[in-house]
Amino acid sequence: MFKKILLALTLALVVLAGTGTCFAGDPPKPDPSGASIGTAADVVNATSGAPSAEDMEKMAAAEPLATKLADVIGHNRIAINMTWVLICGFLVMFMQAGFALAETGFTRAKNAGHTMGMNMMVYAIGMLGFWICGFALQMGGSGGAASLGGGGVLDSEFVINLFGKDFGLFGTKGFFLGNDVYDGTVLTMFLFQMVFMDTTATIPTGSMAERWTMKHFCVYGFFISMFVYPLYANWVWGGGWLSQLGANFGLGHGLLDFAGSSVVHMTGGVAALAGAIAIGPRLGKFRADGTANAIPGHHIPMAIAGCLILAFGWFGFNAGSTLAGGDMRIGVVAANTMLASAGGAMTAMLYMWIRFGKPDISMAANGLLAGLVAITAPCAFVTPIMSVVIGGVGGMLLCISVLFIENVLKIDDPVGAISVHGVNGAWGMLALGLFADGTYGDGVNGVKGAVTGLFYGDASQLFAQLIGITTNIIFVFVVMFIFFKVSNKFVKMRVAPEIEQEGLDMAEVAVIGYPEFSINKTHR
Repeated sequence: MFKKILLALTLALVVLAGTGTCFAGDPPKPDPSGASIGTAADVVNATSGAPSAEDMEKMAAAEPLATKLADVIGHNRIAINMTWVLICGFLVMFMQAGFALAETGFTRAKNAGHTMGMNMMVYAIGMLGFWICGFALQMGGSGGAASLGGGGVLDSEFVINLFGKDFGLFGTKGFFLGNDVYDGTVLTMFLFQMVFMDTTATIPTGSMAERWTMKHFCVYGFFISMFVYPLYANWVWGGGWLSQLGANFGLGHGLLDFAGSSVVHMTGGVAALAGAIAIGPRLGKFRADGTANAIPGHHIPMAIAGCLILAFGWFGFNAGSTLAGGDMRIGVVAANTMLASAGGAMTAMLYMWIRFGKPDISMAANGLLAGLVAITAPCAFVTPIMSVVIGGVGGMLLCISVLFIENVLKIDDPVGAISVHGVNGAWGMLALGLFADGTYGDGVNGVKGAVTGLFYGDASQLFAQLIGITTNIIFVFVVMFIFFKVSNKFVKMRVAPEIEQEGLDMAEVAVIGYPEFSINKTHR
């Protein structure tokens, strides 16, 4: 049944590719060898004092040697940027190991093989789903990236006109990375965008750990990577309607999310919330009176090591989102990222220490991640002082949210994924609208002037951020909750009680994470 549905949806998307709105002019041609990028033309606008296009034409006629030198400079500029983006993409891919270790360490030994298996297979499943149609829906109308030398073949966006304004909804070019987008720049963009998407797809594996069937997880992996993530990402990063709130309605620079507080983390966190509600709590999590039982993770050193790996990979996440190795803002982005993580870890530890008398190191580790999630959107637009504040607030929000979700909402989230990614993703988006200091971002989303938040004189950017947060919560939660409920009718989400009691490893993935342990020992 699922194969037939997938085939029908894929064919429908391919048909839709013919309905997109294309850019004017001669259609660009893909360049798989990269021979046509990194020329003298790429020196234009490389810096504020770069020659104009007219200057380059005159130079070509009168000074052929200078033109050849400009070709070399342009080639090196694009090569540096492309290398930078690829290396950062590799760092983000390594975060998959961090997620696997953190989630497995924070859950029980009897499910270690299953939890690690989900974190490994979501990489493969998500990549294939994104390759089939996710990348096309997200970036098919983006126009490419000038810092990477082009990618102009991504020139088809499905657009509707409302109130006299164009609203981009999804791209319609790039399905299966076919010959029409067989281009060096496009494939570089695919790799970088894919590892971001995969972070989103991984997040619900934490909130639904220890009771999720492998079959249903596979269906989920294709669904979120092919449709849910790409659509919201298009609206923010692919030239879609949220990014144009500034150009169309004067709301700052439109919705801004530098490296993914909402696109990546809120999307994953809200999907994790929908999934945790739909699948229900683990057996024994809540007593008859509704109070929660603690179910400790089996390997805290593993979990903390995973969190530190994530913090390392986050430098690729945030600094890589400049898409340019020559963008001198990289140093600011990286330093802000690091400072926010420290703020989050510190406030989380202090909050638990003051409230419960001891510094909960597992909560401090999640506080580190909460600070990173919070700074992901505003990292390029705020000062170091505000980065510490943003991360610090994120650490406290993490603790408050975890306790509220468990004790008040009665939702079982074994690793705190909803609080780390969902709550702090929203906080990061708000923080950008509040604290952007007006020193960076001139021209972003086609709006002149640097990005400025409420406390530096521009309330309109905050309104754009609020619209984006609201859109994410409504769109992702509704779609994912309906998906979980409907798909459960065909492929069961939850394992049988006896399997959950025994442990999912052998029953679901045919391995035991710790075969030297007796399956009936109390370590479970």
